[in-house]
Amino acid sequence: MVHANRLHYDPKAKPARKPAKGGARSARDICVGVLNLVAILVGLAAALSYLINGNFTWNYAPPTLARLKAQYLQPSLTLTPAELALYNGTDPTLPIYLAVMGDVFDVTAGREYYGPGGGYSFFSGRDAGRAFVTGCFQTHLTPDLRGLTPDELKSVDEWRSFYENSDKYFRVGKVAHPPIDPSSPIPPPCDGNDEESAASKEAAAAPGAAKPVGN
Repeated sequence: MVHANRLHYDPKAKPARKPAKGGARSARDICVGVLNLVAILVGLAAALSYLINGNFTWNYAPPTLARLKAQYLQPSLTLTPAELALYNGTDPTLPIYLAVMGDVFDVTAGREYYGPGGGYSFFSGRDAGRAFVTGCFQTHLTPDLRGLTPDELKSVDEWRSFYENSDKYFRVGKVAHPPIDPSSPIPPPCDGNDEESAASKEAAAAPGAAKPVGN
């Protein structure tokens, strides 16, 4: 005879979960602890950076919105010299561009240097690669690099790389120069008696010369 109160055994039933031991930590507690440790380490690193560099980011400059748009959202530009000239800083609604060896760079972040009245405004709105190494701002504000020495050509390319790798400035495209007539004269040197030209030549004498302040 089967007892009326006898429990029915179900082989598919899941066994009851055993209660957790009092000393065991939940996954949530572990995650919170890890996050707290990371926050402490980040805070210590930021404080150390401020003591050493005067900023909290170890001199890292996050990309500007204009840079992100130019690199990821906008197609690369191809400008004529006349179109490039429009970006010389005289129109405050437009960015400031300059070119080196055909590559066009946005230097708007240095408007105080490349805008009207700035110390390097003569580079804006044009490809003046020759003047970057000769320091001649009378006749060498031109992309014509004929007659330069191998070291001078290397120095022009170093300037191009400087803008390419700058934290402040960035490449936006190319300028399409018309072909240079090989029979045309090479740009003449500046008047050696011009004091400004002489000082500029001294500053740009060697490849890898000092880059403009603020860049």
